[in-house]
Amino acid sequence: MAGVELVPVFANRLANTALGVVCGLGCLAYGAEAGPLWARMAAAVAVPGCAVLAVRGYRAGVRCEGERLVVRGFLWTRVVPRASVGEVTDFPAVRWTTPDGRNRWTPVTAFATVSGETGGARSRKLGHTARLRRWAARGQG
Repeated sequence: MAGVELVPVFANRLANTALGVVCGLGCLAYGAEAGPLWARMAAAVAVPGCAVLAVRGYRAGVRCEGERLVVRGFLWTRVVPRASVGEVTDFPAVRWTTPDGRNRWTPVTAFATVSGETGGARSRKLGHTARLRRWAARGQG
């Protein structure tokens, strides 16, 4: 489906991936050194979860399509109909309403600014948040 993909700069994407990679390596090291079988098995079960976290961290962002918004985070993906979007907050997060009238809030963690990041990375995140706001505003007209 056609749409606009908004993702952080490459360095941020790698840092997001590092979370899962480092945890996975830690689980592997723990499993290799663990004595009891249950501890080794727990580490083996955690490694695929860390791999999923690494991939989702790299892919975190949003896709603005014609009639829907796809928000990909570290743990889940949320699809929000464009007509349901109320606003994009400074956090950033998308405030929207379900068909039955419930108010919802979906954070866009990929665009959250943090201390110590480069000016270019921060600028791109703020720019993407602004583009997301413009996309949402066009759907409310």
